[in-house]
Amino acid sequence: MLSKQMEKAVNNRSAIREIFEYGINLGKEIGYENVFDFSLGNPATPAPKKFDETIVKLEQTMDPLKLHGYTDNAGIMDVRAAVAENLNKRFGTDFEAMSIIMTVGAGGAINTVLKAVLDPEDEVIVFAPYFSEYDNYVNNFYGKLVKIEPNFPTFQPNLDALKKTITPKTKAVLINTPNNPSGVVYSEESIKGLAEVLREKQNEYGHEIYLISDEPYRELLYDGAKHYFISKYYENTFVCYSFSKSLSLPGERIGYIAVPKIMKDWQHVALAIKTATRILGFVNAPALMQMAVKECLEEQSDITYYAHNRQILLDGLTKCGFTCTKPEGAFYLFLKSPIADDVAFCETAKKYNLMLVNGSSFGCPGYVRISYCVATDKIERSMEKFALLAKEYNL
Repeated sequence: MLSKQMEKAVNNRSAIREIFEYGINLGKEIGYENVFDFSLGNPATPAPKKFDETIVKLEQTMDPLKLHGYTDNAGIMDVRAAVAENLNKRFGTDFEAMSIIMTVGAGGAINTVLKAVLDPEDEVIVFAPYFSEYDNYVNNFYGKLVKIEPNFPTFQPNLDALKKTITPKTKAVLINTPNNPSGVVYSEESIKGLAEVLREKQNEYGHEIYLISDEPYRELLYDGAKHYFISKYYENTFVCYSFSKSLSLPGERIGYIAVPKIMKDWQHVALAIKTATRILGFVNAPALMQMAVKECLEEQSDITYYAHNRQILLDGLTKCGFTCTKPEGAFYLFLKSPIADDVAFCETAKKYNLMLVNGSSFGCPGYVRISYCVATDKIERSMEKFALLAKEYNL
């Protein structure tokens, strides 16, 4: 018999994965070239050449026992030092090696932080739209996910609602910018306001309220959009990062947590996170990947590819009559469903072999997510299908 917690997770299957699997099965019937699958955020550009060269070099020159052996639970010290130095150089921060804990991607990072800070029934607040797996992450540790309704049409955090939502049980606020699924980048004004609210509530309730910043899309920015490094605005911030998108390495599961030295008791907190990494069973982030990303901290996948796809999709959908939120970052576009029932709209889209993800799964009914990290040719050919879909709704 499965645990009640696991039964809940099984019944709360990922809409993204379901649509992706549906597209695979459909492709077997009609040919994958005829399926327009915009469901999964799987990078469509290869990893930088230097990354592949580094892997080969490490395999050829390093002692295999060191290359493939255990590392410290928090990661290899010189890798952590290099990450800290890179962050300080880019963002004017003050991290050191002990501030960095290497992790099994951003998902591993967030779960590790939650393990370290949550007690049962503690509350974690998110702003819709939010990445759907956050429900499961918080449930892993018997916490309670508290959702703040979308702030239309900007999708910036609703700070007035936040003030009313924080309670004595609030342990953390979990944010994601650039945002999955909307592509919105939180403004500096929003971040300053968020920090002000959290400080006010910390003082009111007499305990830390952590800000967990999920940042796998930090480098994917367009049209001059800027990422504001969150820990510079709020001291009790955990920065959770993944190289999955910036280096096109989603399957390698490598990332880190950055704990700022201005956080209260930061060294004890960092030790707790290191311990959480071990007891969760991660043990350590993949050793080979740690060493490889150390040499590639200045590298980045080709963002111009995504920028080109974004513009084709945005122009084409607007021409069809759809209303879209212009994405400033990541590789997702949020399209307003022409009917209130976004799930039904996504089902209709399947008639034209369009695989879209309903916004309800991100806590935002009435919208759908389109992932444009796909072949440019596929986006161009999909426009005919989107035009037929729009015609069905008299757009």
